[in-house]
Amino acid sequence: MPQRLKDSMTASLHQRRARGFTLIELIAATTILIILTGMAVPLMRMSVKRERERELRYDLWTLRDAIDRYKEAADRSAFQIKVGSEGYPPDLDTLVTGVDVGGKKLKFLRKIPIDPMTGQAEWGMRSVQDDPTSESWGGQNVFDVYSKSQDTALDDTKYKDW
Repeated sequence: MPQRLKDSMTASLHQRRARGFTLIELIAATTILIILTGMAVPLMRMSVKRERERELRYDLWTLRDAIDRYKEAADRSAFQIKVGSEGYPPDLDTLVTGVDVGGKKLKFLRKIPIDPMTGQAEWGMRSVQDDPTSESWGGQNVFDVYSKSQDTALDDTKYKDW
C-alpha cells in the first residue's frame, strides 16, 4: 500500500474520532450538570421563600398602616364610629369600601392583599378585646392582622406571630 494512501486513511480515522465525545466525557459532563443542578434547586427554593416573606412583611405593614390611619381619622372625629369599636374598623372590607366624610368616601386601602403564604385574601384578625395570643376573632373591631399560615419562617418564627 502506498504511503500516501496510508496517511490519508490515518488522517480520516483521526477526523472521525475527533468529531464526537467519548463515553467517559459524556458521563463526566452529565455528572457535573447533576451536581450543579442539585446545588441550584435548594438555593432557588430559599430565594422563593425569602421573596414570599418579604411580600408578607410588606402586606402586613400595608394592612396595619391602613388600620392605624382609620383609627387616627376616627380619633379626629372625621366620621361617626360605632360605640365599643374603640375607633378601629369593624372589618377589613371597611378599609377598602371606605367611610363617608362630608359627602366623600374616605378609603384606606385599594384592595385587601393576598397572603403570600396561604395564597388567599383571608387574614387572621384580632380586636382590642381579644387576647393578644388568641387565634379567634371576637368580631368587635380589627385591631391587628396576622397570617393564617402555620408554616415556619427562615428565622424559625411562625408566620402567624409576625
